[in-house]
Amino acid sequence: MQTGSRDVVTHVVRMGSILFAFSSQLNPGATTVLGDEIGAHLTKHGDGVKDVAFAVADCRAMYEAAVKRGATSVLEPTESSDEFGSVVTATIRTYGDTLHSFVQRGSYSGPFLPGYRAVTGPADPLLSITPAIGLERIDHIVGNMPDKGMLPTVEWYERVMQFHRFWSVDDSQIHTEYSSLRSVVMADYDEVVKMPINEPAKGLRKSQIQEYVDYYAGSGVQHIALATHDILHAITHLRARGVEFLRVPDTYYEALRARLAAGGVAVKEDLAEVQRLNILVDFDDRGYLLQLFTKPLQDRPTVFLEVIQREGVRGRAAACENRRSIEVRLPSSRSACLFAPLHTPPCAAVQRLRRWQLQVPV
Repeated sequence: MQTGSRDVVTHVVRMGSILFAFSSQLNPGATTVLGDEIGAHLTKHGDGVKDVAFAVADCRAMYEAAVKRGATSVLEPTESSDEFGSVVTATIRTYGDTLHSFVQRGSYSGPFLPGYRAVTGPADPLLSITPAIGLERIDHIVGNMPDKGMLPTVEWYERVMQFHRFWSVDDSQIHTEYSSLRSVVMADYDEVVKMPINEPAKGLRKSQIQEYVDYYAGSGVQHIALATHDILHAITHLRARGVEFLRVPDTYYEALRARLAAGGVAVKEDLAEVQRLNILVDFDDRGYLLQLFTKPLQDRPTVFLEVIQREGVRGRAAACENRRSIEVRLPSSRSACLFAPLHTPPCAAVQRLRRWQLQVPV
């Protein structure tokens, strides 16, 4: 889907309920979108996530409540229409230069938002190479803060968005000899939307969280986790399409088998295949999850993606040994990086981002 704008081009891609909107400036002059000039944003941050948007039932009420609780307004509730109906949108600022938009679609029947047109033409040529990947929805979106930036951000989500603390961990639980972090997962009332908030902790070397903050020039979205019901299928065919993922040493799987046996956890997937695909496993008393991270989506070691499959685990699994068992080095980075399932190891690649609008049901 795309618009007819001569200043900004936006391409929207969809898989399952996942929507990514990629925007770029067309003309060399200053072009402002949602209060920020695109060129300046790219110069400062590189490719990255600009707007994490929430689908809501009442945009005006959400916006007014957020502003009343202290949110900074970027766009007041605005109604736009075309032949498919009307949509109401509003936008506020969150951490760093990141935004949250509220999107009220109601009975709107168009392909995305008013003004966008569906792309017609040949089917995706990659479908002739592999089957459909099977990514279904956004599982969580992680934000990285500088040191001492986590708690103010957490408190902002509690006060402004009325989120609550779903899960937390400190540097005594997630660390290696060289690197560590602190993290709090924020969730909405129904625990459908989850927003982990990370900050670095001191180690012998610069942590991966601090490296992100340095290269991104401040707080921002570190990664987006995409859920699937069959991660073996998804990773196999994403690799066939050229996506590069983190490599995991065989010693991880030797320790994993021992931990699974000691914990009495039965994983239905073939562990030999899990190891071949370098997929990570974490578990607690409620079940287990499988996950893997891409390499960074650009030369800066900033934004990456995660593929995740949950089997009974709704939040973070409790097996912290999994989070501190491996230390890896990124090819693009001089710093040691903590390998922590769900929100730490970095990763990347198939396409450069300009601006992302992520649609998260709420």
